[in-house]
Amino acid sequence: MPLITVSLYPGRSDEQKKLFVEKITASAVEILKTKPEHVIVVFDENPKENWYLAGKKL
Repeated sequence: MPLITVSLYPGRSDEQKKLFVEKITASAVEILKTKPEHVIVVFDENPKENWYLAGKKL
């Protein structure tokens, strides 16, 4: 059962997330040879001020 966690800044609409989940699920089904009902996608939304790259705030 694939569990896919997506980290992103807050602010995407429900429609954007729905479309993303549909595409990610379809890709997981095709590549991992699993069933759609076995794919779990979790959005982990964190404010931009919590993101760092190479020790520096984004």
